[in-house]
Amino acid sequence: MKKQILAAFALLMGLSSFAQTNSENVTLNVRLNPIQTLVVNPAQKIVNIDYISKNDYAQGVTVPNPDHLTVYSTGGFQVKVKSRSASLQNAAAGSNGTIASNSISIIAEAGTDAVPNSVYTPQTLTGEDKIIVSATTGGVDKNISVSYKGAGADTYLNNYVAGQNPTVYTTQVTYTIVAQ
Repeated sequence: MKKQILAAFALLMGLSSFAQTNSENVTLNVRLNPIQTLVVNPAQKIVNIDYISKNDYAQGVTVPNPDHLTVYSTGGFQVKVKSRSASLQNAAAGSNGTIASNSISIIAEAGTDAVPNSVYTPQTLTGEDKIIVSATTGGVDKNISVSYKGAGADTYLNNYVAGQNPTVYTTQVTYTIVAQ
């Protein structure tokens, strides 16, 4: 009986050494695509730079917009700003119908939930994209405050049009976010 058990055991061991094992490999990829979103605070979609006093014309006017922009970015990014055109327009103003957009400064700074590892660069507004924020890391719902500063030194003194109260010059400002 011992011989039969040993023989059966040897037979099983022999069969197991000849059994085939099947295995296959799968390549698993985690594919990360860049995602950047930029949202302008809905309550700040219209910015008015109001010149009301003699001092406003002399010193310029700054309009702060706290948490003006909210960004989401997978990795580093840049926020750029530009004006629709080289000048703000007032069709009814005749020969004084434009104000140079580069007389307006865009000043970005950290918002309440700031973008980490970022550099803020004040820019004059032009028709060309200019970088106002550059960040080496991404973030979720990070805030950027933006101030709009109109020129001083009586730059707009002769742009008022009699009968218009107030005389309004307009352009569209576009913010863009790109991966870096």
